Parts: sequence; C-alpha cells; structure tokens
Amino acid sequence: MLKSLFNWKVLLNLLLAIGIFVVLVWLTFRWLEYHTNHGQEIPVPNVINKSVHDAVKILEDAGLDYEVDSAAYNPKYRPLQVLKVYPYPGSRVKDGRAIQLMVNPKSWAPVAVPDVINKYSGLAFQRLEQVGLKVADTIYEPSIQKDAVLRILFKGNTIKPGTKIPRFSVIDVVVGSGPMRNIAIPNLVGLTVKEAKALIARNLFEVGLVDYEDGGNDDSDIVYYQDPASGDARDQGMQIDLWASKKTPAELRGKIEILNSTYRMKVDTTLPPVRYDEVPNFQDPPAIDPVPAPGPQKKDVPKTEPAKPTGTSTKPAASGTTPTTEKPKAKKVII
Repeated sequence: MLKSLFNWKVLLNLLLAIGIFVVLVWLTFRWLEYHTNHGQEIPVPNVINKSVHDAVKILEDAGLDYEVDSAAYNPKYRPLQVLKVYPYPGSRVKDGRAIQLMVNPKSWAPVAVPDVINKYSGLAFQRLEQVGLKVADTIYEPSIQKDAVLRILFKGNTIKPGTKIPRFSVIDVVVGSGPMRNIAIPNLVGLTVKEAKALIARNLFEVGLVDYEDGGNDDSDIVYYQDPASGDARDQGMQIDLWASKKTPAELRGKIEILNSTYRMKVDTTLPPVRYDEVPNFQDPPAIDPVPAPGPQKKDVPKTEPAKPTGTSTKPAASGTTPTTEKPKAKKVII
C-alpha cells in the first residue's frame, strides 16, 4: 500500500492539485485588492462651515459617500451649515466610505401647541412658555368667557391645538374681556331658522329654544316669533328663543297674539304712580330728667313794698347852699 502511495502518478496528481489551489488563492486576493482598492486611500476634505449642499458635492466629487444628521438648532450659525465631520478632515479613508455630516437645521425643532383654549389666561401663558412658545401680544375681545383664551394666532392666522410650529416661535393670544352690554336684539322674524342662527351668532348672542310648529327640526322653516323682541337691549351671550313654521307670519296671527299675551306684557301708564311712605326710623327715646323727690317746700314770703321817698324838706336851706334831694334807698328783697 505504501508502495502505491509513492507511485509517480499519484505524486504528480498531488503536486498538480496543490499548484491549482495556490493559483486560485492568489487570484482571489488579487481580485479582492482590485475591488476594495487595497492600498488606495482618500483624504477626507474639510467641509466644515460650508452649506450642506456644497459639502455633498465636494464629497461626491472625491468618491466618498455621506450621511447627514441634524443637531439642535443654534441661532449663532447659518441654517444648513455643516458643524462637524466624521471622520475628521484630513483623515484617510477608502473610496466609497460614508462621511457623517452634522448640520445646523433651518430652525428650532417643532413643538405641538398645547390645548389652552377656554382655559384661564394666567395658566395658559405658563403652559405655552413651558413648551418654548413666546407670547407677544394679548388681544382682548368681547366674550362672556372673561379672562379665558379664545384663540391662538401664529403669523396672523388662527392655529388649532396640536399644530406643530418651531420652538421659540412668537404667537399672539386672544383673551375674552367680558360680555358687551346693551346690544340691540336683531329682527329675526321672516328669516329661516338657519339664517336666524347665523345672525344671532354675528350679534354675539346665543340660540335658545327653537320651537317648530310641526314638531320637526327643519332649519328652512320661517321664524314667525322671537323673544326677546327686536330692538330690545340685552347683554352679550343672552339666549334668543325662536318660534318657526312653514307658514308665513300673517297666517299665524292668532298664535302670535297668544305669544304676545305671554311674552309682551303691557304696562298701563295711565294709572297714577303709587306713592310709598317711608317708615320712620325710630331711635332711642330722648332722655328725661328725673323728677326730684318730694321735700319740704319753702313758703313764699310776701314781699314788702319799700317806703316811698318823702318829698323835699320844707325847711329853708341855709343861705349860700344849694338844697339837695335825698337818694332813694336800695330795695331789699327777702326770700
């Protein structure tokens, strides 16, 4: 058996197989070197601070691929400006290697507008600031929802909650200032229910009871009665009740008179006005001096008349002297 292994034919076939295997391995490596550009490297060009469009063109001309990623928006840099490159500029890479570009986006990342409609304005402003939105102007509009947010405006247009806009965008907020007073009620008789509802909304009122004569809900029915009446003054948000029918108001005259007796009570101005007397406001009774206790009474002593002065003396006065008259004595009163 060993003798057969060392036969020259066997050895020749073995050497031939080894040679073929070596040639195949050599050809495989040569093929790999050709297709992988073994030993050929390309330096990464410096595209930092260039626009992403210019950077992509430079990489394509150099035979390199690219991947674009956006970072957080930075207002210090231009929109779509290349901020970073990996591998770093100057590094040598093989042909076809993907180069990663970090690009500054056009604006801030979008955020969803929170639902703050009909919410108190103070809390709504805090919620808007939390998501990164800035409130520029506060516009007050008459509404029964005082101090509540009615609408949000972005660049002059109304936006709904959930709409995505760039972060740190400037928005305007419409807030209710309270209801308007003494608004004239419009004339709705003769209009269809649909037209009456639209007119009520335009005049800042609310639609109240709608009574259809035939029991249906056809908004094409004609309004033949309303309450409050046309021309009355009411505050914003008050309800207006409607009575509608497919008939004309002239055909419903009897029913209108019945409604007038209920909703249009007339006041007789020929009667004299009623006078109402005011009830006196009684206060504490006045203080009465206490009556002194009975004691010994003093007897009245009759007053004595003073003696009348006597006439002048009949005696002759001394020569050289002037006669004098006597002064009356003071009266003494005995009590």
